Amino acid sequence: MADPNWRVRAAGPADADALSLVASATFLDTYAGSLDGSDLVAHCAAKNRPETFAGWASDPGDAVLLGEIVPGHAPVGYAVMTSTIDLPVALEPGDIELRRIYSLSRMHGSGLGPALMQAAVDAALRLGRRRILLGVWGENYRAHRFYERQGFAVVGTRQFRVGAVVHDDLVYGRSLLP
Repeated sequence: MADPNWRVRAAGPADADALSLVASATFLDTYAGSLDGSDLVAHCAAKNRPETFAGWASDPGDAVLLGEIVPGHAPVGYAVMTSTIDLPVALEPGDIELRRIYSLSRMHGSGLGPALMQAAVDAALRLGRRRILLGVWGENYRAHRFYERQGFAVVGTRQFRVGAVVHDDLVYGRSLLP
């Protein structure tokens, strides 16, 4: 996109409230109608706390990115890379987890998703990482296609709980080695 009306930037602890808000908004935007509403709300309340984002943004081994509308800088997407990996696959030296990457549906097709992914890859390389891992709901076919277009391949599976329901996820990996 030649002149996008958004930008991607590194986020810091001061962005924790905006990250928490966009995390809940994008999770609801993505899964409303697919998952139970009360489970979605409880999941967002538990997993998208500002303190969680402030911790990630403060950790020198992690990278947090924020997508914003220009002008005004309203949050519309984000990505979180963590050195703490919570995936049931054989880990290799230099692995990092792309724990979250989401944008509001109104941003789909704008180029924000690929820009967030490229910024995440660049951050992983700056951190000296060699492979990115991520987990995604097995029924989120749009995300599967996105990750595959970005060079990821399935490397395993996991189960992920949202509320009372355990979901089957795919685990994807992408080497950053030439």
